[in-house]
Amino acid sequence: MKIVTFGCRINTYESARIKELASGLDDVICINTCAVTAEAERQCRQTIRKLKKENPDKRLFVTGCAAQLHPEVYARMPQVDRVLGNREKLDVRALMASDKEMVGPVDGVAFDIPTVTDFEGRTRAFIQVQQGCDHRCTFCVVNQVRGKNKGLLPEEVIHEARRLVEKGYSELVITGIDVTSYPYGFSDLTERVLKEVPDLKRVRMGSLDPAGVDAKLIWLFGQYEQLMPHVHLSVQSGDNLILKRMGRRHTREDVLQLAAALRQVRSDIVLGADFITGFPTETDAMFHQTMDLVQAANIELLHVFPFSVRPGTPSAKMPMVPVDVRRQRAKELREKGQKILDTYLRTQIGQTDTVLVEQAGSGFNTHYMRTRVDQSIAPGTFVRVVNKEVTDGELVAAV
Repeated sequence: MKIVTFGCRINTYESARIKELASGLDDVICINTCAVTAEAERQCRQTIRKLKKENPDKRLFVTGCAAQLHPEVYARMPQVDRVLGNREKLDVRALMASDKEMVGPVDGVAFDIPTVTDFEGRTRAFIQVQQGCDHRCTFCVVNQVRGKNKGLLPEEVIHEARRLVEKGYSELVITGIDVTSYPYGFSDLTERVLKEVPDLKRVRMGSLDPAGVDAKLIWLFGQYEQLMPHVHLSVQSGDNLILKRMGRRHTREDVLQLAAALRQVRSDIVLGADFITGFPTETDAMFHQTMDLVQAANIELLHVFPFSVRPGTPSAKMPMVPVDVRRQRAKELREKGQKILDTYLRTQIGQTDTVLVEQAGSGFNTHYMRTRVDQSIAPGTFVRVVNKEVTDGELVAAV
């Protein structure tokens, strides 16, 4: 089975599991969709049409969050042979069945969490430790497509981490839909992985909710070098009123305090963050609060999205900001982020770091900065490098 994946790391992780489960379906292309924005759904539909045109003899299965949210839309597409929900895509019986549409309800349901035995073509391994979300952000459809919060038992996580190390993976990413809501304590779990899997060279984590980062997790960054100095936060806005209207559980002051606390224990830490521009009722002054927060917290890696209306969410009923304004603000915020990143990259010239080579001539250093290296170095290799220059927004390093 060929799989085309859209969206987040969880979808990437689940695509690997689908490939393991459906190894006999050689005549199938599976599109694992995303529903985070209307644009993501548009790209999914466009890709479905393109894939069928290029592969008329293949069957097309559509699954993922967009399929869970709007199964009828994809079932009506003439290019689509089957539509599977987020639970069904990880059930081998559903994958092998013949029903046109298999999309079960998710409201009040806790999904099973899959384990993946191999990440073909990847040098990093992932462990999904948590599924679902019990929060109700007013712009988000995750609770409509991913079910209730559920976590793997800590002992299962440790077992999986050890198994992946034995298979040769040196870097592990601990991830989930809302990973800081891991029901058995996310910071406790992280500490156990660091302590009980000593051969693991690198540990990273998925996007963190600022409201879920506790003092212990911050402390761990100062205690364990294996915990990489890069944290990505789900911030979304720098204005407190907009954050309240979004249903977020943090304030701009919380983000500033968290950034300062992380840098106090790990001075070289790099911060990333998600932001939405043009959320309903956002004024110019509110937007500039976000611009100011990015500068004040010195956030180097931005993921910026103009607000996208998601049907069935409370924000869909709020007074809208014009689309062109949303996009213009996204452009301005990206430019602000690029300036901060460019400044940071220039400070890294002459510095030493360690790069995990992921493909010929390229990999990521400890701070999650893409770095160009000698193409002769084999993927999966750790190399100690000296940063020589910055080209096209990437570091260029010598061994």
